[in-house]
Amino acid sequence: MKAIQIKERLSGTASGALSKLKSERDNSSMHGLLVLFRKELTDHLKSARFLLMLALLTLTSMASLYGALGSVRDAATESSEFIFLTLFTTGGKSIPSISTFLAFLGPLAGIVLGFDCVNRERSLGTLNRLTSQPIYRDAIINGKFMAGFAAVFMMVFSLGILVSAIGLLAIGLPPSVEEVLRITAFLLFTVFYISFWLGLSILFSVLWRHAATAALAGISIWIFLSFFMSMVAGAVADLVYPTEGIEGMFHMMDNYNLQLGLNRISPYYLFGEAAATILNPNIRSIGVITNSQLSGAIAGYLPFGQSLLLVWPHLVCMVALTAVCFALSYIGFMRQEIRA
Repeated sequence: MKAIQIKERLSGTASGALSKLKSERDNSSMHGLLVLFRKELTDHLKSARFLLMLALLTLTSMASLYGALGSVRDAATESSEFIFLTLFTTGGKSIPSISTFLAFLGPLAGIVLGFDCVNRERSLGTLNRLTSQPIYRDAIINGKFMAGFAAVFMMVFSLGILVSAIGLLAIGLPPSVEEVLRITAFLLFTVFYISFWLGLSILFSVLWRHAATAALAGISIWIFLSFFMSMVAGAVADLVYPTEGIEGMFHMMDNYNLQLGLNRISPYYLFGEAAATILNPNIRSIGVITNSQLSGAIAGYLPFGQSLLLVWPHLVCMVALTAVCFALSYIGFMRQEIRA
Protein backbone atom coordinates (compact mmCIF):
# COMPACT_ATOMS: atom_id res chain seq x y z
CA MET A 1 0.00 0.00 0.00
CA LYS A 2 2.82 2.37 0.92
CA ALA A 3 4.61 1.48 -2.30
CA ILE A 4 1.52 2.43 -4.31
CA GLN A 5 1.21 5.76 -2.47
CA ILE A 6 4.90 6.53 -3.02
CA LYS A 7 4.51 5.67 -6.73
CA GLU A 8 1.48 7.99 -7.04
CA ARG A 9 3.37 10.83 -5.33
CA LEU A 10 6.36 10.36 -7.60
CA SER A 11 4.17 10.32 -10.72
CA GLY A 12 2.33 13.43 -9.55
CA THR A 13 5.60 15.19 -8.82
CA ALA A 14 7.00 14.21 -12.22
CA SER A 15 3.90 15.37 -14.10
CA GLY A 16 3.92 18.63 -12.16
CA ALA A 17 7.58 19.20 -12.95
CA LEU A 18 6.99 18.45 -16.63
CA SER A 19 4.04 20.84 -16.83
CA LYS A 20 6.06 23.53 -15.05
CA LEU A 21 8.98 23.00 -17.41
CA LYS A 22 6.64 23.19 -20.42
CA SER A 23 5.10 26.39 -19.08
CA GLU A 24 8.53 27.93 -18.57
CA ARG A 25 9.56 26.98 -22.11
CA ASP A 26 6.37 28.50 -23.54
CA ASN A 27 6.95 31.69 -21.58
CA SER A 28 10.57 31.79 -22.73
CA SER A 29 9.49 31.29 -26.36
CA MET A 30 6.89 34.06 -26.15
CA HIS A 31 9.37 36.38 -24.43
CA GLY A 32 11.97 35.81 -27.14
CA LEU A 33 9.37 36.41 -29.86
CA LEU A 34 8.23 39.67 -28.27
CA VAL A 35 11.82 40.88 -27.87
CA LEU A 36 12.57 40.19 -31.54
CA PHE A 37 9.27 41.76 -32.58
CA ARG A 38 10.01 44.99 -30.72
CA LYS A 39 13.56 45.08 -32.06
CA GLU A 40 12.49 44.54 -35.69
CA LEU A 41 9.61 47.00 -35.42
CA THR A 42 11.94 49.64 -34.00
CA ASP A 43 14.39 49.03 -36.83
CA HIS A 44 11.59 49.43 -39.38
CA LEU A 45 10.23 52.64 -37.90
CA LYS A 46 13.70 54.20 -37.66
CA SER A 47 14.94 53.04 -41.06
CA ALA A 48 15.36 55.50 -43.90
CA ARG A 49 13.51 53.26 -46.36
CA PHE A 50 10.37 53.19 -44.19
CA LEU A 51 10.42 56.96 -43.74
CA LEU A 52 10.96 57.47 -47.48
CA MET A 53 8.06 55.18 -48.39
CA LEU A 54 5.85 56.88 -45.83
CA ALA A 55 6.81 60.29 -47.23
CA LEU A 56 6.19 59.10 -50.81
CA LEU A 57 2.74 57.72 -49.97
CA THR A 58 1.89 60.84 -48.00
CA LEU A 59 2.91 63.21 -50.80
CA THR A 60 1.01 61.28 -53.46
CA SER A 61 -2.05 61.04 -51.23
CA MET A 62 -1.97 64.77 -50.53
CA ALA A 63 -1.70 65.47 -54.26
CA SER A 64 -4.70 63.23 -54.95
CA LEU A 65 -6.62 64.80 -52.09
CA TYR A 66 -5.93 68.29 -53.40
CA GLY A 67 -7.24 67.29 -56.81
CA ALA A 68 -10.30 65.59 -55.31
CA LEU A 69 -11.40 68.47 -53.07
CA GLY A 70 -12.67 70.56 -55.98
CA SER A 71 -15.00 67.85 -57.27
CA VAL A 72 -16.00 66.95 -53.72
CA ARG A 73 -17.15 70.52 -53.02
CA ASP A 74 -19.19 70.54 -56.23
CA ALA A 75 -20.79 67.23 -55.33
CA ALA A 76 -21.52 68.41 -51.79
CA THR A 77 -23.72 71.21 -53.12
CA GLU A 78 -25.86 68.68 -55.01
CA SER A 79 -26.01 65.75 -52.59
CA SER A 80 -24.64 64.93 -49.16
CA GLU A 81 -24.69 61.13 -49.46
CA PHE A 82 -21.31 59.36 -49.31
CA ILE A 83 -19.39 62.55 -50.04
CA PHE A 84 -16.59 61.51 -47.72
CA LEU A 85 -15.87 58.36 -49.74
CA THR A 86 -15.06 60.41 -52.82
CA LEU A 87 -11.91 61.63 -51.06
CA PHE A 88 -10.45 58.16 -51.67
CA THR A 89 -11.95 57.45 -55.11
CA THR A 90 -11.59 60.80 -56.89
CA GLY A 91 -8.43 62.46 -58.15
CA GLY A 92 -7.54 65.51 -60.15
CA LYS A 93 -7.53 65.96 -63.91
CA SER A 94 -4.10 64.38 -64.29
CA ILE A 95 -3.68 62.82 -60.83
CA PRO A 96 -5.09 59.38 -59.95
CA SER A 97 -7.12 58.75 -56.82
CA ILE A 98 -5.70 57.70 -53.47
CA SER A 99 -6.93 54.13 -53.90
CA THR A 100 -5.17 53.95 -57.29
CA PHE A 101 -1.92 55.23 -55.79
CA LEU A 102 -2.12 52.68 -52.96
CA ALA A 103 -2.77 49.88 -55.44
CA PHE A 104 0.28 50.93 -57.44
CA LEU A 105 2.76 51.96 -54.71
CA GLY A 106 1.60 49.63 -51.93
CA PRO A 107 3.46 46.58 -53.29
CA LEU A 108 6.66 48.63 -53.44
CA ALA A 109 6.31 49.40 -49.72
CA GLY A 110 5.92 45.69 -48.92
CA ILE A 111 8.92 44.74 -51.05
CA VAL A 112 11.09 47.47 -49.52
CA LEU A 113 10.31 46.31 -45.98
CA GLY A 114 11.09 42.63 -46.53
CA PHE A 115 13.49 42.00 -49.41
CA ASP A 116 16.62 41.88 -47.19
CA CYS A 117 15.30 41.00 -43.75
CA VAL A 118 16.99 37.55 -43.72
CA ASN A 119 19.80 37.62 -46.29
CA ARG A 120 21.16 40.92 -44.92
CA GLU A 121 21.56 39.37 -41.48
CA ARG A 122 23.18 36.34 -43.06
CA SER A 123 25.67 38.42 -45.04
CA LEU A 124 26.54 40.56 -42.01
CA GLY A 125 27.00 37.50 -39.81
CA THR A 126 24.41 38.62 -37.26
CA LEU A 127 22.06 35.74 -38.06
CA ASN A 128 24.52 33.22 -36.62
CA ARG A 129 24.85 35.24 -33.42
CA LEU A 130 21.08 35.58 -33.24
CA THR A 131 20.47 31.83 -33.48
CA SER A 132 23.07 31.22 -30.76
CA GLN A 133 20.91 33.12 -28.28
CA PRO A 134 18.50 31.20 -25.99
CA ILE A 135 15.50 31.68 -28.30
CA TYR A 136 13.66 29.36 -30.62
CA ARG A 137 14.67 29.51 -34.25
CA ASP A 138 11.13 30.00 -35.53
CA ALA A 139 10.82 33.11 -33.35
CA ILE A 140 13.23 34.86 -35.74
CA ILE A 141 11.11 34.48 -38.87
CA ASN A 142 7.87 34.97 -36.91
CA GLY A 143 9.15 38.17 -35.32
CA LYS A 144 10.33 39.58 -38.65
CA PHE A 145 6.99 38.99 -40.35
CA MET A 146 4.97 40.29 -37.39
CA ALA A 147 7.10 43.44 -37.22
CA GLY A 148 6.71 44.04 -40.95
CA PHE A 149 2.95 43.52 -40.71
CA ALA A 150 2.73 45.94 -37.79
CA ALA A 151 4.76 48.55 -39.69
CA VAL A 152 2.45 48.21 -42.71
CA PHE A 153 -0.61 48.49 -40.46
CA MET A 154 0.71 51.66 -38.84
CA MET A 155 1.66 53.17 -42.20
CA VAL A 156 -1.70 52.53 -43.86
CA PHE A 157 -3.93 53.57 -40.97
CA SER A 158 -1.90 56.69 -40.18
CA LEU A 159 -2.21 57.69 -43.83
CA GLY A 160 -5.96 56.98 -43.81
CA ILE A 161 -6.49 59.01 -40.64
CA LEU A 162 -4.44 61.90 -42.05
CA VAL A 163 -6.45 61.99 -45.28
CA SER A 164 -9.74 61.75 -43.38
CA ALA A 165 -8.77 64.54 -40.98
CA ILE A 166 -7.71 66.92 -43.76
CA GLY A 167 -10.82 66.06 -45.76
CA LEU A 168 -13.02 66.71 -42.74
CA LEU A 169 -11.47 70.13 -42.22
CA ALA A 170 -11.73 70.96 -45.92
CA ILE A 171 -15.32 69.97 -46.69
CA GLY A 172 -16.78 70.48 -43.21
CA LEU A 173 -19.04 67.40 -43.41
CA PRO A 174 -18.46 64.59 -40.90
CA PRO A 175 -18.57 61.03 -42.26
CA SER A 176 -21.54 58.81 -41.51
CA VAL A 177 -21.23 55.50 -39.69
CA GLU A 178 -21.40 53.55 -42.95
CA GLU A 179 -18.69 55.72 -44.49
CA VAL A 180 -16.44 55.08 -41.49
CA LEU A 181 -17.06 51.33 -41.84
CA ARG A 182 -16.31 51.41 -45.55
CA ILE A 183 -13.10 53.41 -45.10
CA THR A 184 -11.96 51.07 -42.31
CA ALA A 185 -12.66 48.03 -44.48
CA PHE A 186 -10.74 49.62 -47.35
CA LEU A 187 -7.74 50.28 -45.11
CA LEU A 188 -7.82 46.67 -43.86
CA PHE A 189 -7.90 45.43 -47.45
CA THR A 190 -4.90 47.65 -48.15
CA VAL A 191 -3.00 46.22 -45.17
CA PHE A 192 -3.50 42.63 -46.33
CA TYR A 193 -2.72 43.60 -49.92
CA ILE A 194 0.64 45.10 -48.94
CA SER A 195 1.26 42.21 -46.51
CA PHE A 196 1.10 39.77 -49.41
CA TRP A 197 4.00 41.57 -51.06
CA LEU A 198 5.78 41.69 -47.70
CA GLY A 199 5.44 37.91 -47.35
CA LEU A 200 6.61 37.40 -50.93
CA SER A 201 9.67 39.58 -50.40
CA ILE A 202 10.52 37.73 -47.16
CA LEU A 203 10.27 34.46 -49.10
CA PHE A 204 12.73 35.75 -51.68
CA SER A 205 14.97 36.98 -48.87
CA VAL A 206 15.05 33.43 -47.50
CA LEU A 207 15.60 31.78 -50.89
CA TRP A 208 18.36 34.07 -52.20
CA ARG A 209 21.47 35.08 -50.33
CA HIS A 210 21.89 38.40 -52.16
CA ALA A 211 19.51 41.23 -51.33
CA ALA A 212 19.71 42.65 -54.86
CA THR A 213 18.48 39.38 -56.37
CA ALA A 214 15.57 39.21 -53.94
CA ALA A 215 14.62 42.83 -54.65
CA LEU A 216 14.76 42.35 -58.43
CA ALA A 217 12.62 39.20 -58.20
CA GLY A 218 9.96 41.00 -56.17
CA ILE A 219 9.95 44.08 -58.41
CA SER A 220 9.75 41.91 -61.55
CA ILE A 221 6.68 40.07 -60.28
CA TRP A 222 5.12 43.36 -59.17
CA ILE A 223 5.61 44.94 -62.61
CA PHE A 224 4.32 41.88 -64.46
CA LEU A 225 1.19 41.41 -62.35
CA SER A 226 0.40 45.13 -62.26
CA PHE A 227 1.01 46.11 -65.89
CA PHE A 228 1.34 43.10 -68.17
CA MET A 229 -1.11 40.61 -66.67
CA SER A 230 -4.10 42.35 -68.25
CA MET A 231 -2.40 42.20 -71.67
CA VAL A 232 -1.65 38.50 -71.26
CA ALA A 233 -5.21 37.81 -70.08
CA GLY A 234 -6.68 39.63 -73.08
CA ALA A 235 -4.40 37.83 -75.54
CA VAL A 236 -5.17 34.39 -74.08
CA ALA A 237 -8.91 35.08 -74.01
CA ASP A 238 -8.87 36.23 -77.65
CA LEU A 239 -6.89 33.14 -78.61
CA VAL A 240 -9.22 30.69 -76.87
CA TYR A 241 -12.49 32.52 -77.61
CA PRO A 242 -12.02 34.79 -80.65
CA THR A 243 -14.57 37.58 -80.93
CA GLU A 244 -14.18 38.27 -84.65
CA GLY A 245 -16.65 37.15 -87.26
CA ILE A 246 -20.15 35.79 -86.82
CA GLU A 247 -19.10 33.12 -84.32
CA GLY A 248 -17.43 35.78 -82.21
CA MET A 249 -20.82 37.06 -81.10
CA PHE A 250 -21.42 33.77 -79.28
CA HIS A 251 -17.95 33.84 -77.70
CA MET A 252 -18.12 37.29 -76.14
CA MET A 253 -19.42 36.09 -72.77
CA ASP A 254 -16.88 33.25 -72.58
CA ASN A 255 -14.13 35.63 -73.65
CA TYR A 256 -15.01 38.10 -70.92
CA ASN A 257 -15.29 35.44 -68.21
CA LEU A 258 -11.93 33.92 -69.14
CA GLN A 259 -10.28 37.32 -69.24
CA LEU A 260 -11.81 38.21 -65.87
CA GLY A 261 -10.64 34.94 -64.32
CA LEU A 262 -7.08 35.41 -65.58
CA ASN A 263 -6.98 39.01 -64.39
CA ARG A 264 -8.04 37.92 -60.92
CA ILE A 265 -4.83 35.95 -60.62
CA SER A 266 -3.15 39.31 -60.07
CA PRO A 267 -3.42 40.75 -56.53
CA TYR A 268 -3.34 44.20 -58.14
CA TYR A 269 -6.61 43.49 -59.97
CA LEU A 270 -8.17 41.84 -56.91
CA PHE A 271 -7.38 44.84 -54.75
CA GLY A 272 -8.63 47.32 -57.34
CA GLU A 273 -11.91 45.44 -57.70
CA ALA A 274 -12.37 45.16 -53.93
CA ALA A 275 -11.48 48.81 -53.29
CA ALA A 276 -13.91 50.05 -55.94
CA THR A 277 -16.72 47.90 -54.54
CA ILE A 278 -16.14 48.93 -50.93
CA LEU A 279 -15.73 52.65 -51.60
CA ASN A 280 -18.55 52.96 -54.14
CA PRO A 281 -22.00 51.93 -52.85
CA ASN A 282 -23.38 52.23 -56.40
CA ILE A 283 -21.55 49.05 -57.47
CA ARG A 284 -24.01 46.18 -57.05
CA SER A 285 -22.13 43.40 -58.84
CA ILE A 286 -18.56 42.56 -59.80
CA GLY A 287 -19.46 40.21 -62.64
CA VAL A 288 -21.50 40.31 -65.81
CA ILE A 289 -25.04 41.67 -65.41
CA THR A 290 -27.59 40.56 -68.00
CA ASN A 291 -30.74 42.39 -69.02
CA SER A 292 -32.88 39.78 -67.29
CA GLN A 293 -31.08 40.49 -64.01
CA LEU A 294 -31.59 44.23 -64.44
CA SER A 295 -35.32 43.93 -65.05
CA GLY A 296 -37.23 44.70 -61.88
CA ALA A 297 -34.13 45.86 -59.99
CA ILE A 298 -34.64 48.83 -57.69
CA ALA A 299 -32.09 51.60 -58.08
CA GLY A 300 -30.31 52.50 -54.87
CA TYR A 301 -27.17 52.19 -52.82
CA LEU A 302 -25.90 48.81 -51.72
CA PRO A 303 -25.59 48.44 -47.92
CA PHE A 304 -22.15 47.96 -46.41
CA GLY A 305 -22.83 44.35 -45.45
CA GLN A 306 -23.83 43.43 -49.00
CA SER A 307 -20.80 45.20 -50.47
CA LEU A 308 -18.60 43.27 -48.05
CA LEU A 309 -20.19 40.00 -49.17
CA LEU A 310 -19.29 40.81 -52.77
CA VAL A 311 -15.59 41.26 -52.00
CA TRP A 312 -15.27 38.73 -49.17
CA PRO A 313 -13.66 36.15 -51.53
CA HIS A 314 -11.08 38.78 -52.50
CA LEU A 315 -10.06 39.28 -48.87
CA VAL A 316 -9.91 35.53 -48.23
CA CYS A 317 -7.77 35.09 -51.34
CA MET A 318 -5.29 37.80 -50.30
CA VAL A 319 -5.05 36.43 -46.76
CA ALA A 320 -4.51 32.92 -48.14
CA LEU A 321 -1.78 34.11 -50.52
CA THR A 322 -0.07 35.92 -47.65
CA ALA A 323 -0.29 32.80 -45.47
CA VAL A 324 1.15 30.62 -48.25
CA CYS A 325 4.10 32.98 -48.77
CA PHE A 326 4.81 33.11 -45.05
CA ALA A 327 4.47 29.32 -44.70
CA LEU A 328 6.99 28.78 -47.50
CA SER A 329 9.31 31.32 -45.88
CA TYR A 330 8.95 29.57 -42.53
CA ILE A 331 9.68 26.13 -43.97
CA GLY A 332 12.61 27.38 -46.01
CA PHE A 333 14.15 29.24 -43.07
CA MET A 334 13.75 26.30 -40.68
CA ARG A 335 15.37 23.89 -43.15
CA GLN A 336 18.34 26.11 -43.98
CA GLU A 337 21.74 25.56 -42.45
CA ILE A 338 23.16 28.64 -40.79
CA ARG A 339 26.95 28.75 -40.68
CA ALA A 340 29.31 31.19 -39.05
